[in-house]
Amino acid sequence: MSFGIYAVGYLIFIVGVAYLAHLLHIRETYIVAGAIILLGIGIVTGVQKTRSKDPS
Repeated sequence: MSFGIYAVGYLIFIVGVAYLAHLLHIRETYIVAGAIILLGIGIVTGVQKTRSKDPS
């Protein structure tokens, strides 16, 4: 469940950054590319933060 909360928060962050870029009149190509990169970073960090440790 904590991954879902993390993912939703990161998605809100991405939408905010994309909207700000739109207001600054940045080309849509760069906005989409930046959003895809941020989405990848969000998935990787979300998995790292919420992954449970292996009992050993």
